[in-house]
Amino acid sequence: MQRNKISFKGQKIFVGIDVHAKNWEVAIAPEVGIAKRHSQKPSAKELFDFLKKNYPDGEYLAVYESGFSGFSTYYALKEVGIDCMVIHAADVPTTQYEEVMKTDRVDAVKLARSLKAGLLKGNYVPEKQYIDDRSVVRIRKTIQKQLSGYKSRVKHLLHCHGVEFPERFSKKQTHWSRAFITWLMKDVRLMSDTRASLDLLIRQVEVLRDTLLEATREIRKMSQTERYKHRHDLLRTIPGIGIIVTMCILTEVCDIKRFHNENEFAAYLGLIPTSHSSGEKTVHGEKTFRGNKQRPHDYRGCMDHHRQRCRTWNSVFPVQTENGTTGGDSEDSA
Repeated sequence: MQRNKISFKGQKIFVGIDVHAKNWEVAIAPEVGIAKRHSQKPSAKELFDFLKKNYPDGEYLAVYESGFSGFSTYYALKEVGIDCMVIHAADVPTTQYEEVMKTDRVDAVKLARSLKAGLLKGNYVPEKQYIDDRSVVRIRKTIQKQLSGYKSRVKHLLHCHGVEFPERFSKKQTHWSRAFITWLMKDVRLMSDTRASLDLLIRQVEVLRDTLLEATREIRKMSQTERYKHRHDLLRTIPGIGIIVTMCILTEVCDIKRFHNENEFAAYLGLIPTSHSSGEKTVHGEKTFRGNKQRPHDYRGCMDHHRQRCRTWNSVFPVQTENGTTGGDSEDSA
């Protein structure tokens, strides 16, 4: 007797993936039927082959929590034909049992169940080129923090050894000039006979300064590329916004059209208060802890000050208002 070939044509197959470096815990929930789980290597091709074998002709929809793998898993799944969503872990509906009995299998089933129920709203996934551009801006910020830290270590070492600054370096503005570094390298004497610790710190400061300069040059070159130049030139006309803040805005926001209104954009920036209201009682707290953590603190004030009255900002980022109209001119009309 010939058996009918099983087919899931017209059905959606929901896949929850708990992503780890060495393995994926996978839960698969078809539209009709029970969820099944399995563990596999971290391979999009292997998952696709499993789905084609066990759920042929289905429409595959996957979800995983954002984490160490970034968007590489997203693009790997998309390339093999699996539609994918990246979700913030805190936005996944969780029962008390799942909180106290957390395992990889429980997390995978939770993701598949929530995806099937339509309870998830995926994170914005930037284009591949934007990912590298954004990383360059973020790395520069990290290098700048490390440089500040090593400069502080040098001064701390000088204080520990009782070294006083000459009169010509009494003002902080003169610190870390070429003359200041020359003084550190040639004239400073520590309490001990050697000064290896100071030399190591100075060398690290110089390496980080060179790397910071290289990163800044790369950002300047990036700002003149076709995908940024028009919006970069417009944003630079706003007082208080320089090239670093401009490129941070452009690489972090990427596509402003992903925000449906100004409230969503404000929430992304972390410029909305928390709320704990019930009945007739309304309580608002400090600014929410949610939001893009990479945003520079100095441009929040710039945008808050210029957003309502600056035609240039509206030309670069025409955010839709509550009634669906565009708040500003388009780039073509700017």
